[in-house]
Amino acid sequence: MEIKHLYLLFILITQFYFSFARTTSGEVNSLESVPDLENAMYLTVNGYPCVRLLNLSGEIGCANPGREKVVAPVVRLKDVNKFARPAAVLVSQGELQNFFIRVLNDHDFRSKVAGVLVESKSDVSTVERGFSPVEKFPQAKFAPYKNNNYEWNPTGSNIMWNKYNFPVFLLSQDSTLTLQQIASKNGKNKKAFTVDVAEFDLVMQTTKAGTHDSESCLKQQSCLPLGGYSVLSSLPPINDISEQPKSILLVVASMDSASFFRDNSPGADSPMSGMISLLAAVDALSHIDAVNEFNKQLVFLVLTGEAWGYLGSRRFLAELDMGSDVVHGLNRTLIELVMEVGSVGKAFDLGVNSLFTHASGGSSVSDKLMSAFQDALESLGSSIKVTRASKSNPGIPPSSLMTFLRKNSSLSGLVLEDFDTAFTNEFYNSHLDDLSNINSSAIARAASLVSRTLYILASEGKESNQNVLNSINVNSSLVEELLGCLLTCKPGLSCALVEDYIAPISTCPNHYVGVLVEPPSSTPILDYVSDVSRFVWNFLAERTSTPKENASSACTQDCSRGEVCIRSEKKGKGTCVVSTTRY
Repeated sequence: MEIKHLYLLFILITQFYFSFARTTSGEVNSLESVPDLENAMYLTVNGYPCVRLLNLSGEIGCANPGREKVVAPVVRLKDVNKFARPAAVLVSQGELQNFFIRVLNDHDFRSKVAGVLVESKSDVSTVERGFSPVEKFPQAKFAPYKNNNYEWNPTGSNIMWNKYNFPVFLLSQDSTLTLQQIASKNGKNKKAFTVDVAEFDLVMQTTKAGTHDSESCLKQQSCLPLGGYSVLSSLPPINDISEQPKSILLVVASMDSASFFRDNSPGADSPMSGMISLLAAVDALSHIDAVNEFNKQLVFLVLTGEAWGYLGSRRFLAELDMGSDVVHGLNRTLIELVMEVGSVGKAFDLGVNSLFTHASGGSSVSDKLMSAFQDALESLGSSIKVTRASKSNPGIPPSSLMTFLRKNSSLSGLVLEDFDTAFTNEFYNSHLDDLSNINSSAIARAASLVSRTLYILASEGKESNQNVLNSINVNSSLVEELLGCLLTCKPGLSCALVEDYIAPISTCPNHYVGVLVEPPSSTPILDYVSDVSRFVWNFLAERTSTPKENASSACTQDCSRGEVCIRSEKKGKGTCVVSTTRY
């Protein structure tokens, strides 16, 4: 399941044949070179690809049927039957799900499809019905209970997990308008030899002949595994020479999402709202002096690869079993509680300001957790409610906590979500789960709740620490800034907050997990670590750090034991800080 067919990030384009360019007076421009001829004949259109991936059982995703380019007339879905040969079908967002279901079930119709161009603008029908290309129970095989037919994701269609032997692209907004005009023109034109055609001139089959599943592909070394770098941090930093290690409160969020279109995986509600809420909570906790007095050790884990078989959490547990350097100072037996901040961005939807706790473990632990949440709510004077999830649920929803419970079924854990019995996010694992799908106030309020709850749990009591509890406040401006940095292209990763820490490779954030191009390492080459992972590492390293005697020591990478170098990518700004933050 974790295999990707191509490593290099490419901008996919479709090209269209046109007549020679003309001036406004109707005269043909002079063509003095082959590039001039190509520019006159072709119109470049931008899009996001659906790509071919491999798993243990075979292939999923989209690709050209062979190694030749695909050339086909551009037509609207309703006009497909007018053409004698296969067409490049222009499909609206509202038609997309039913279109692929029909492709899977109707062989005659499938034979008429040479390629698919998907309009970018979502229409009213899509918003009403929702669109989620994954299962109704995402990643059900990892559930720590038997009822894996439960529908957590009612809008799920599962179309992402099938194989399509034709190219599929999600068009940009500008390209959508262009293609709509071309398709309308072709639909009215009854002379087949004058139609405008799409040329999909990109071979998407990169594996060797006969390597059609992940196992054979890896053996032949003709593909790379999906993967990336998660980030671990602790507050306060872990003392390696402590005689009495503390029990661990492990706080988890995810940074990666998935989509039918690889390079457009915003994941705004699922999972980015939870990650942003966690970062804001850590920031709020970092401003209090009482962290060194905690009776419990707070450990934060921001995972990547969770959308693909919970890669990050499974790797973390494997590292614990191996006792590797990356988990030095941690012991799985010391983990007292796992709290996951899941989807919280839609907690204010439909006028119901409520978050839900999906808990596992004994009732005494659950009661203790709910008591901490209620004490935090009381201190906030908040209008938002926190409610226990329905007992009719089969167990916890799809989440990283599933990985921990499969390893240790008696572990106490909780997932904080914006839903009870089913996802409120109707665009789960979809390119439509963008900034417009979430509420920043809900994320900030969840961060306030999480930060104060963690303080109560870590300090084991609130009465004598009421003044400190009331001083823990989330910076709502930071939440807004993080949303702009991590979920938009403007400013995107060129925002001041991100550029204060790293030199981002791209401006537009994309939360697809990516691939591993080298064996996993606790000290990876930063060129192989994604922009988001590097930013999260630097952000957490600074927020969880404690002052050191020589605070002015500059660095590019190496620091003393127990220290890390933040801003190492920023020339002249690298600083060593005392922090337990690791890839």
